[in-house]
Amino acid sequence: MRAIVVHGGAWSIPDDAVDDHIKGCREAAIRGYERLKDGSAIDAVEEAVRYMEDDPTFDAGYGSFLNSEGEVELDALIVDGKSLRFGAVAGVKRIKNPISLARTVMEKTEHHMFVGEGAEKLAVKIGMKLCDNSELVHPRELERWRKGGIKDIFSTVGAVAMDSDGNLAAAVSTGGTPMKLPGRVGDTPLIGCGAYADNLLGAAASTGYGEAIMRVVLAKKAVDLMEKKSAPFAVKEALLIMKEKTGGLGGLIAVDSRGNIGFYHTTSRMAFAYIRNGDIRASVSIF
Repeated sequence: MRAIVVHGGAWSIPDDAVDDHIKGCREAAIRGYERLKDGSAIDAVEEAVRYMEDDPTFDAGYGSFLNSEGEVELDALIVDGKSLRFGAVAGVKRIKNPISLARTVMEKTEHHMFVGEGAEKLAVKIGMKLCDNSELVHPRELERWRKGGIKDIFSTVGAVAMDSDGNLAAAVSTGGTPMKLPGRVGDTPLIGCGAYADNLLGAAASTGYGEAIMRVVLAKKAVDLMEKKSAPFAVKEALLIMKEKTGGLGGLIAVDSRGNIGFYHTTSRMAFAYIRNGDIRASVSIF
């Protein structure tokens, strides 16, 4: 069994952006699935998320939303379902692919999370090239910032995967919410909130209103529900619990330990794609 699911954010995706979201998610899923053929679930989710960080369609890496001071601040998390180890970075401003730095944190340090300047110093130490923050700013987002930002956008990207050995992994990356206060960190880099993976149960990746996701530890809640429910039912129940308890909206993608794929959202739209044993689907789902 090999499977990968990716999402490109759960929000009110405008009609003129739907095709780009479908295309981007589809390509990310394909690239991740290719890594499953000769690599691990960790390889697959990193590859898929890296692609979306480089695609300016999404709020991750290049093309991310700007904070209130007109800068890009990036967060990312990667989780290994076999070992329960994870790596996370938050508030980085000079890293093009924070998901790869997060993986380095997981695999090459004794720690789990680095933030801001410390994360960037680690990147330099391991030979990762820093960029200027301006290289992460897309003209579209600069124009939005000049107009005071836009509402109802929660466009984190994420991926979950199962490899042929049954190992699970999850990864997420984001530029955060438009016009956020400098230093704000949402759910994305927090274990159990932005993503979670446990080989015995499943893997899940969240998107949506970060402050609500943190309050219910959404990804971990979805994975815990997979002990008794398959992925499609677990993600729906977790999101409805969040909505009932906090009023917050969002989306989830998941794969459970039996290889079942799940995706659900309470926002108006969510971009996603999946490949399971070679069969592919990409869409923008409407609630």
